[in-house]
Amino acid sequence: MSQTTKRALEASLKNLLLQKPLDKITINDIAEDCGINRMTFYYHFKDIFDLVEWSCVEDATKALEGKKTYDTWQQGFLQIFEAVLANKPFILNVYHSVSREQVEIYLYKLTYDLLIGVVEEKAQGMAVRDEDKKFIADFYKYGFVGLMLDWIKNGMKEEPQTIIDRLSSLVHGNITSALDNYRTDISLSKCPE
Repeated sequence: MSQTTKRALEASLKNLLLQKPLDKITINDIAEDCGINRMTFYYHFKDIFDLVEWSCVEDATKALEGKKTYDTWQQGFLQIFEAVLANKPFILNVYHSVSREQVEIYLYKLTYDLLIGVVEEKAQGMAVRDEDKKFIADFYKYGFVGLMLDWIKNGMKEEPQTIIDRLSSLVHGNITSALDNYRTDISLSKCPE
């Protein structure tokens, strides 16, 4: 029942965002649109931004489900772009209503979780320090999030598939190459007895 109520609150918020900006929507508005009382809202979320964050995480989780491998990362990113595009009024409202830093933090976490899975997969059997794998994932994370923020800022005009195709050409083989550059020789890392 809890997930059903949360989804109903999310649907009400998205419906209201088609009519007015996020900063003009109140908890009373959402509760009324959803057909519940204010206390029911507070049972599930502490405020509207908590609902916004939950909604973003839910959409992203669905988009990335099973897409955290080297062979599927492009599909995962494409589905994130498509989910953002499908929720364009919601995303643009959130982007313009909350600080850019909050949007970045959310996208960084989401993107890092995808990329570290890809880096770990490609690093199997290689002697690469965890901090180096993290550095590689962070590097790509900043690039991907920057592209997505620019795409959102510019009104989401470019086709997501075009962006992913360009990214794929740029990244192809580079994660493995980066891991090779950070590979440590196992015999050098062992301490002498």
